[in-house]
Amino acid sequence: MARPTALASRRQADYAWVVLALVLSWAKDRGHIAVNPCEKGGRFYEGSRADIIWTNPDIEAFFSRAPKHLHLPLLLGLWTGQRQGDLLRLTWTAYDGTHIRLVQNKSIRRGNQRKATRVVIPVGGPLKAALDAAYKVKTSTQILVNTYGEPWTEYGFQSVWRKACAAAGIVGVTFHDLRGTAVTRLAIAGCTEAEIASITGHSLRDVGAILDRHYLRRDPSLAESAISKLERNPPSTTAEDERT
Repeated sequence: MARPTALASRRQADYAWVVLALVLSWAKDRGHIAVNPCEKGGRFYEGSRADIIWTNPDIEAFFSRAPKHLHLPLLLGLWTGQRQGDLLRLTWTAYDGTHIRLVQNKSIRRGNQRKATRVVIPVGGPLKAALDAAYKVKTSTQILVNTYGEPWTEYGFQSVWRKACAAAGIVGVTFHDLRGTAVTRLAIAGCTEAEIASITGHSLRDVGAILDRHYLRRDPSLAESAISKLERNPPSTTAEDERT
């Protein structure tokens, strides 16, 4: 009998940990165990996904091929830049018709309530239309629900999301990558790093890192936007001034 292949990298070790955590999460959700010991485990691999984003063809493919009840999670990810867990926990009380208000759970887990990251996000037109339509037929205090009208478990959402991406032909990106995608979309729209951070809850340093690692600095649409701004607001100097 062949010996099992040993884990060869930190990434593989993390993958094994995540699989075990998902199995235990499934068992906990169904009452088979009381505690998931892997729920708050750390990671060995320190790689970053800051340079991975959803492209426009990815987004279009998802909207055209994925089940309609997954369209709202995608819109929330694109228009708020929040983490999957925070969006799954989001209740209707957090939405007042114009803004979404939430405290990012990751900042709470760090142990200092006073430093918890609170964000107030103005709701853009496409997201508002989707939220208002969902509110009319709401079946739960949670905004995001499954086909039974019930709040998602994290494992259930991840499983359905992966299958929807596969069916839509979307590879190489995850729901988490919508966070960086939101940052780049806001930057292309002309937002400053401070404006972006006020929406997504990133630090200014993290916003800069995402933009620096992504192809954004070579994106033709950003260059077009820059020249358009220059044409609308030309410098006061004349050609002769510049020559001197």
